[in-house]
Order: sequence, then C-alpha cells, then structure tokens
Amino acid sequence: MKFKASQIAEILEGTVEGNPDVEVFELTKIEEGKEGSLTFLSNPKYTSYIYSTEASVTIVDDGFEKEKPITTTLVRVKDAYKAFSTLLDYYNQVKLRKSGIESPVYISESATYGENIYLGAFSYLGENVQIGDNVKIYPYSYIGDNSKIADNTTIFAGVKIYSETTIGNNCTIHGGAIIGADGFGFSPNEKGEYSKVPQIGNVIIEDKVDIGSGTTIDRATLGSTIIRKGVKLDNQIQIAHNVEIGENTVIAAQTGIAGSTKIGKNCIIGGQVGIVGHITIGDRVRIQAQSGINRNVKDGETLQGSPAIKYADYSKSFIHFKNLPKNIDLLYQLEKKINKNG
Repeated sequence: MKFKASQIAEILEGTVEGNPDVEVFELTKIEEGKEGSLTFLSNPKYTSYIYSTEASVTIVDDGFEKEKPITTTLVRVKDAYKAFSTLLDYYNQVKLRKSGIESPVYISESATYGENIYLGAFSYLGENVQIGDNVKIYPYSYIGDNSKIADNTTIFAGVKIYSETTIGNNCTIHGGAIIGADGFGFSPNEKGEYSKVPQIGNVIIEDKVDIGSGTTIDRATLGSTIIRKGVKLDNQIQIAHNVEIGENTVIAAQTGIAGSTKIGKNCIIGGQVGIVGHITIGDRVRIQAQSGINRNVKDGETLQGSPAIKYADYSKSFIHFKNLPKNIDLLYQLEKKINKNG
C-alpha cells in the first residue's frame, strides 16, 4: 500500500511542508529511515536524526523548528506521537480489511453468518455455529459446534475454538490460541490410576477482549469459564476450568491460573505468575512477575515473591536476603570467638 504525504496529512489533520506528492509504503524508526518510508519525531533525543534520515516523510509537532536544511518531507501535526499511533491504527485497519469466503472451507448447513465476513481458506464452521457481522476468521481456524462469535471480532490463523464457546463483540484472538479445551480434571482410584472427569461446561468471552498467541482457556467442568469485558491476555497464558477474570484485568505472558479461581476487576498481573486454584483475588490487585499466589488477596494489594507477600515487605526482606551469605560468615566468626573465649 502506498500513501502520498498529502493523504497522510489529510488523515492526521496536519499540514505538509515539502513535496505533497511523495509516496511512502512502509513505516520505520527515524534513525533507520530510507526512501519510501514514513517515520516520526516526538522525542527530543532523536532530533539529530531528522537531518540525516532518508525517510521520505516525517511526522513532527507543529512547534518543531529546523536548525539546518532537511531532505525529508514534513507533516506537521499537533502531537506527533499520537498522530503516528493514529496512523498505525489506520494502517492496521487497511491491512486487515479482508472480506469474502476463500476456498476451500467447510461450513455446516446449520451454521449462520452475518454481513461482510472474511473466512480464510481451510477454516471450519461446525454445526449451529453463529457468526456476526464484520467477523474475520483467518485460515486454518476451527470453530466448534454451537459456538457463537459476535460482531467485529477477529480470529487469526490457526485458532481452535471448541464447541459451545461464546465470544463477544470487538474481540481479537491471535494465532494458535485454544479456547474451550477440556479442563484438567481427573479422579484417582484405588489402583492409583486416574479416571477423566467429564468437562461439560463452556467458555464465555465478553466484549473487547484480546487474547495472545498460544494462550489456552479451558472449558468449565460445570458452568462456565468466564473472561469479562475488556480483559487483555498476553501470549502463552494458561487459564484453567471455571476460572473467572474480572473486567479490564491485564495478564502478562506465561502466567498460569489454576481451576475455580476468581480474579477481580482492573488487576495487573506480571509475567510467569503462578496462581493456585479455588482462591479469590480482589479488584485493583497488582502482582509482580514470577510471584506465586497461594491465598486469597484483598482489594488493592500489591504482592511479590513466592509465596507472595506485600510488595513493601518483600523489598525490605530482599535487602536482608541478598546479604545473607555475608551475615552467615559474620555469625560463624562470632561463634568462633565465643568458643575461643570459653
């Protein structure tokens, strides 16, 4: 896709200084700019690069003043950083503006779908699947029987959505995610063997949820595993059966949440956090990376460590912990002196 400087200025409600007809077809950092690329300058630390960049077009603040000649065409806007973010979003929308049904695909006779959908090659829609308007399902995706996907949701390549799953409006699920696989339910018998406990619940994902690549969300044993409105999940997260995650909570990569745990609203959970099952975590909780949570957590707590303790207590304890070898040596020396003096 190519855009002229004048088109970019129109999208961003800016003004052109230079050649309005110069075209760009890729986005780059200002220090890596080359002919045909678009970049931006918002951080004063990078100002020197605007005089050497080979980018064809550079977005700058209205107040930017040149100290020497430049070759790049400028698009002046109120806020260069926000404008570039707006342009990234616009570019992404154009890039992902797909529609139609490719071939081959499988659509069961009982499946229904709305207007302006995109269904990529080798996708599968099972029995009684319901797809809303403006939904995009990329190639090699599987939508199991009786699942529902609401309007404006995007399912990227290779996603597997098991039966009875419900997905809301304006969601994004990235490649390789698996939604609705069986929860980890097994019962031991007297022989030491394990029998599978049937997992007959489902997964409910509400509106405006983002799910990263390789993340898995297990179906409930009974009832539903629920991901509430506005939740953002990073890559490679494990969410077990009957977990519930509250609105606008964000969770970083490689976190694992065991079964039947309830997490509140507006929580921030770092990477590689482990959370045991059957506990309740309140609203607005902050959990630092690599922490282990083995108890109920009250609203507003900030935790770190494994087992996790209050962040302030952890910080104080860490000072002593890192000095422990030195302190042990001091104790040995004192012990020798005491023994020597009888």
